[in-house]
Amino acid sequence: MSTVAGPLLLTGARLAGHTEPVDLLLRDGRVRAVAPSGTLAAGGSGGAGAGDAGVGAGPVERVDLDGRTVLPGLWDKHVHLTQWALVRRRLDLSGARSAAQAVRLVRDRLAEGLPEPGTALVGYGFRDGLWPDTPTASLLDAVAGDVPVVLVSGDLHCAWLSTAGLRFVGVGSHPTGLLRESEWLPLAAVVDRAPDHLADAWVADAAAAAAARGVVGVVDLELTDNLTVWRRRFLAGFDALRVRAGVWTPWLDHVLTEGLRTGDVLPGTGGLLEQGPFKVVTDGSLNTRTAYCHDPYPGLSGPEAHGILSVPPDELVPLMKRADAGGLWCAIHAIGDHANTLALDAFAATGARGSVEHAQLLDHADLARFAELGVVASVQPEHAMDDRDIADRYWAGRTGRAFPYGALDDAGAVLALGSDAPVAALDPWVALAAAVSRSRDGRAAWHPEQRIGLRTALEASTDGRGLFPTAGAPADVVVLDADPLAVGQADADAGAVGLRDMSVAGTLLAGRWTHRAF
Repeated sequence: MSTVAGPLLLTGARLAGHTEPVDLLLRDGRVRAVAPSGTLAAGGSGGAGAGDAGVGAGPVERVDLDGRTVLPGLWDKHVHLTQWALVRRRLDLSGARSAAQAVRLVRDRLAEGLPEPGTALVGYGFRDGLWPDTPTASLLDAVAGDVPVVLVSGDLHCAWLSTAGLRFVGVGSHPTGLLRESEWLPLAAVVDRAPDHLADAWVADAAAAAAARGVVGVVDLELTDNLTVWRRRFLAGFDALRVRAGVWTPWLDHVLTEGLRTGDVLPGTGGLLEQGPFKVVTDGSLNTRTAYCHDPYPGLSGPEAHGILSVPPDELVPLMKRADAGGLWCAIHAIGDHANTLALDAFAATGARGSVEHAQLLDHADLARFAELGVVASVQPEHAMDDRDIADRYWAGRTGRAFPYGALDDAGAVLALGSDAPVAALDPWVALAAAVSRSRDGRAAWHPEQRIGLRTALEASTDGRGLFPTAGAPADVVVLDADPLAVGQADADAGAVGLRDMSVAGTLLAGRWTHRAF
């Protein structure tokens, strides 16, 4: 398949933080030149540093950007793209502030029509950690009767089911109907299942929406035979995003047998599909009180009072050694402070390259270890806004080191921003706003000392491309109606409203428009 467009000259562009107009020549999927405006249009040499200068012979499409700002295309370094595509069609429970309110939302949806026979009503996004009442199957039964209802939490680590919903996923009975961690995660595929043609169409729609927000690439960590799924999609014509397809333990042998290493480009995909990292989830989440911590959760006792360590070091280290020996980077999910310590210990023991995914609560002593070990802190800043209140309750006295992006940056760690969609929206401007403001909805900044600068946040969103398109780089470019550095400076202390609503005029992937609104 070919995904490369013909030569394109973008005139009258501006680089972030600059006022002088420049032109960009995109050809054969690369940025070929960046030069003062008018130089390339005249066919001249373009000046020093312009690249393989001049427009050259043959037809070249010219597009006047009329002073708009250009950045390298944006990446989301942690998504579950199929789940995000499904969630966009599910009952939204993110605004529910109690079990009773969630039940009313279920009742209202059922009043609009019942799910098709053989399917369930699936909702998504509830966070029960601060609810005044307890979610139970009987509450859902009162409004749903024999209709299967399956409600998935915002962090994906638990689900609340009606009695019929329990039967739907294969659970004969349960004392509460609230399934957490190992009770739920093996069953999630039952409600995430959709015919390939529908799932692929919904993913294409979600990818187009991401392109409209300036996204050119994602690291997809869907829990499935991810490489097989993405090969099918690209061979069927998918071309909206670059995808790095992560691999989980059940499919690790297949990838190692093929000899695929992280970063290898899969043939027949137009250069858009790469082998991604090896993913391991070592603990739970904050909302479910299963993130593995040194200190116990208030009100909990027993063996799981500190959370759940799902993959202990004696399992994690050999897995990482195998993956590293095969050339795979490791993406290790760790949320609690104890889990993060153990994840970093495993990187130290194996010498593996890769990232800690989430890094939500860190010991002060572990901050410097990210830079020392060369481990990327792959973080999702909007989680801090979603979880600030529950963190204040369950991590009381420790929130100064929760979601510690500023401290990680100060310690020299490399940051990579993402969404963990569907846990947060697949929208890089939401992540950027949360990272630089630590605020949302007009609230005061939460631990503002952990904010990071906008330049740092942008650089953590462009896959190592910096702030400026440069000659020789992939022709992945986002065109903005305003300079984000100016917008961010204006509203950094006001919840970064302007960043959240950033107007994206166009997105180019390998020099081809995947979104254009001008």
